[in-house]
Amino acid sequence: MRLKFAFMRFLTGIFILAFLCEFLIYYLVLYQCSYPVLNPEFEDSSIITNGTVEELRAMILADTHLLGPYRGHWFDKLRREWQMYRSFQSAVAIHNPDIIFILGDIFDEGMWTTQTEFDAYLKRFANLFNVEKPIELFVVPGNHDIGFHYRMSPNLEHRFSTAFKSRPVSFVSRRNVHFVLINSMAMEGDGCSICQKAEKNLKTVAAKLRCTKGVGVCKGIKPLPSYSKPIILQHFPMYRESDESCQEIDSAPPVLKNEKFRERWECLSREASEMLIEMLRPRVILTGHTHHGCYRFYPESKIHEYTVPSFSWRNKNNPTFMLGVFTSNNHALERCPLPQETTVIALYVIGLFVNIFIYFLPRRRFSLHEHKNPKTC
Repeated sequence: MRLKFAFMRFLTGIFILAFLCEFLIYYLVLYQCSYPVLNPEFEDSSIITNGTVEELRAMILADTHLLGPYRGHWFDKLRREWQMYRSFQSAVAIHNPDIIFILGDIFDEGMWTTQTEFDAYLKRFANLFNVEKPIELFVVPGNHDIGFHYRMSPNLEHRFSTAFKSRPVSFVSRRNVHFVLINSMAMEGDGCSICQKAEKNLKTVAAKLRCTKGVGVCKGIKPLPSYSKPIILQHFPMYRESDESCQEIDSAPPVLKNEKFRERWECLSREASEMLIEMLRPRVILTGHTHHGCYRFYPESKIHEYTVPSFSWRNKNNPTFMLGVFTSNNHALERCPLPQETTVIALYVIGLFVNIFIYFLPRRRFSLHEHKNPKTC
C-alpha cells in the first residue's frame, strides 16, 4: 500500500514538473515584460498630429526557422516547435498586440521544398502562429524562405508572396503609423526582375510619403490621411561591419561579435542601406537574420535600428522578442526575454532528482522498520 502511494506521489510530481516546464514557466516569464511607456520628450515636433494621437501596440519576432523535411531530428523539431508555440501563444494572450511582425526566415528549408512540402509548411505555420481577429500578422521573407539573391527565383518569390499576401516592397498603415516591409534579397541592385519590381514598389511608396508630407509633385498619387516617418521592417540588418558595438542582453556571444559581416550575406550592402535611408527617411528600422540582438543609433539622421534575435531555442539559448508602442510622432520598444532552454533543462534535472529521492525515501524507512521488527514464526 505504501509503495502504491509513493508511486502515485511520484507520478503526481512528474506531472507537476512537466506542467511547470512546458506551460506555466512561459506565463511566469512573460508576465514580467510589458509594453514600454512613451516618453513625451522623444516626440517628433515636426509631425502634425491634429489633436489626439492613437497608440498602436506591436509585437515583433524573427527567425523562427521551422524545420522542414530534410534537416533536424523529429524530436528536435517537436521540442523547438512546442517552445515557439507556447512562447507565441502565451505572449499574444498576455500582451494582446494590435499587430504582429515576423522578420523573415519563417522556414528553415523554404528554398528547397517542393510545392507539396511548402503547403505542409504553411499548415504548420498556421497552427503554431495562429492569431484571432482583430490582431493582424505580417511577415517579410528571409533567405531561408526564398533563398539568397543568387538562389532566389521568381517562382520561389511568387510562392512566398502569394502565401503571405506580400510584395517585394509592401506598405502597411495603421492609425497613422506607416510600415514599409522590404524583401532584403531584392535589394541587390543588379537589375534582376525581382529587384526591378522591388525598386518600382519602393519608388511608389517613397512618392506617396513625400506627397503626404507636402514635398514634391502629387500628380496621380493619393496622399495618406497624415504624414509620419515610416518604420522599415526587413530581414537583413542595415550595413555594418560587425556586431562588435552591440551590448544588449540578447547580443551575440563575445566570440562572434568581432566576426566581419559580408555585404549582401550578413547585412545589406552599403549602397542599398544608404538608398533606403535616402528614399524613405525612416525613424525606426527593425531587422533580424543574425540570430542575435543589437541596437544602433544613427545620429545624423536620428534613426533607431533594432536587430531582433531568433525566436527559437534551436538558434539561441536566451531568445527574445520585442514589444513596441507607436504613434505618428513617437515610439518606444522593449526587449522581452523568453524562458531559457538551460533553465528548463535544469528544472527537469532538479525536479526528477527530487522526485526520485522522495519516491525511494518511504521505501527505505519501511525496510528499516521491517529489519528492526522481524516476523517470528
